[in-house]
Amino acid sequence: MTVYEELKARGLVAQTTNEEEIQKLIDSGKAVFYIGFDPTADSLHVGHLMQLIIMYHLQRAGNKPIALIGGGTAMVGDPSGRTDMRTMLTQEEIQYNASRFKDQMARIVDFSEGKAIMINNAEWLLGLNYIEFLRDVGVHYSVNRMLAAECFKSRLERGLSFIEFNYMLMQGYDFYVLNQKYGVTLQCGGDDQWSNILGGIDLIRRKTGKEAYGITFTLLLTSDGKKMGKTQKGAVWLDPEKTSPYDFYQYWRNVADDDVINCLKRVTFVPLDEIARFENFQGSELNPVKERLAYEVTKIVHGEEAAKAAMDAARAIFAAGSADADMPTTGLTIDDFVDGRIQITDLLVKTKLAPSKGEARRLVDQGGISVNDVKVSSVTESFSSDQFVGNGLIIRKGKKVYHRAVLN
Repeated sequence: MTVYEELKARGLVAQTTNEEEIQKLIDSGKAVFYIGFDPTADSLHVGHLMQLIIMYHLQRAGNKPIALIGGGTAMVGDPSGRTDMRTMLTQEEIQYNASRFKDQMARIVDFSEGKAIMINNAEWLLGLNYIEFLRDVGVHYSVNRMLAAECFKSRLERGLSFIEFNYMLMQGYDFYVLNQKYGVTLQCGGDDQWSNILGGIDLIRRKTGKEAYGITFTLLLTSDGKKMGKTQKGAVWLDPEKTSPYDFYQYWRNVADDDVINCLKRVTFVPLDEIARFENFQGSELNPVKERLAYEVTKIVHGEEAAKAAMDAARAIFAAGSADADMPTTGLTIDDFVDGRIQITDLLVKTKLAPSKGEARRLVDQGGISVNDVKVSSVTESFSSDQFVGNGLIIRKGKKVYHRAVLN
């Protein structure tokens, strides 16, 4: 099975501008392709995960990925898939967010010498002269065609700002610059990027007379059409400080029965012939399949050690039919916090996981304490009272002792 055939079999391909040529290009391992990531937050989230998985599949076949960080485009904000305007960020906020992305990407994409490139479009967008840009790029775009694009149509009734209207031109210009500087001939993206990709292809054709190509991938949706990666607490982040490996694991462990097989195909590397054996499973038969899904995705994002720890934690908590509520729990009051925070040593003593602060310091120094499955590395680490609201925090001592702390 070629790489393109595998992408199709996994249900990843949504639309292509020229399927025959794209298949030849990526199956030969000669494609230089790019996917854009706008740094609108300080972490990637589950919505970006499939793009990284696709970069891995294509890179594995010899193709060269370019991860384009939208330091320039994020100053405007992509209206695609939005019902309202994105929050305007400062240049400093965008630069900080962009600096956080590479470590998360590098768990999946190989950025070693000659393998992949990460580029920031701020390099060419922030210094543009607006009049020159309009004459050089804007002249090639039809307003009528832009208004007919799905990404704009869905916004016209609610209101579309002029700054957002420029986004399509900027993304098209990105494709043109990457084509000229790095030989990029293929842009990949989520299916909501189709109109933007077509704009870039048309711009390259008009300015160079050469062909470029686009492929979009199915968005990661639940069986009822909702975007995956949202919980009551908000987005499911790839940064372990924002979503712990345990919570990340639990998100995938708790997906609906109807979504398990699609998720296995799209966001893991489990072989398709193995997945095929699970397709007729129902009810309780799916529980080990969900556990496999959760383990595989967590391993991709956080590494094998973190995935195993999260799986062990989940098994320990829910073993033998015990409910999450049966876990030993300590209720904290606001008086336990100093300036709204509590240090780990005080927390261990309060929960009786350590008989004294000295013993608490020893446990932390020896690497024996984790909170929400993130290892505590310093005895000065502290937690805010907000973190104990609702389900609270789960403290693990060693490998098998679990304790919950909540704010009463």
